[in-house]
Amino acid sequence: MLVHEQLTREIIGSAIEVHKELGPGLLESAYEECLCHELSIRGVPFSRQVALPVVYKGVKLDCGYKLDVLVEGKVILELKSVESVLPIHPAQLLTYLRLSGMKLGLLMNFNTALMTDGITRLVL
Repeated sequence: MLVHEQLTREIIGSAIEVHKELGPGLLESAYEECLCHELSIRGVPFSRQVALPVVYKGVKLDCGYKLDVLVEGKVILELKSVESVLPIHPAQLLTYLRLSGMKLGLLMNFNTALMTDGITRLVL
């Protein structure tokens, strides 16, 4: 298992590679598919569209939330392809972190000129 720093480097490197190949302007689903393929090439374990139950007053409820990508069971990737990241986007990822008990998440907006400008690291 990779430590968080090395794992984050692999994830960001994968996203940059995908963005370099495709550029901005595609649907989020295309970036998700390609990012997962790139993670596979690099041997980084991940799961896609992971169900995220909401625990309300001690009861686990299936409200239909899904994590876009969960890397090594440690890092949540919330993928976007939007003109600009709105305040709700990082808030959404922070809520996912809290609900899942995870500590690290990356908000990745592929609709930017430079991929590094589209990445926000969030830690609980």
